[in-house]
Amino acid sequence: MSDYLDTDEVMTDYLAAVAEDSNPEVFIAALGDAAKARGMAQVAKDAGLGRESLYKTLKAGSRPRFETIQAVLHALGLKLTVLAKPLLQE
Repeated sequence: MSDYLDTDEVMTDYLAAVAEDSNPEVFIAALGDAAKARGMAQVAKDAGLGRESLYKTLKAGSRPRFETIQAVLHALGLKLTVLAKPLLQE
């Protein structure tokens, strides 16, 4: 997947889409795809993490801290945004 994340817009759309999934592991895996697309060593450095630590953080089954997710997003040049969910009309 990381081969296709070649622009900021594509990366943003991809992460926004997977964030809709109720399984947090899906978002963590997608964040790993984005980090691979940008270069794990550079993302780790920009996030203030070691490269091995970043790999462990983004592996399947990991439970990274919110601060770590924020640091990785920041290193990717992204930020987390919260929007109101539209209410269903009955």
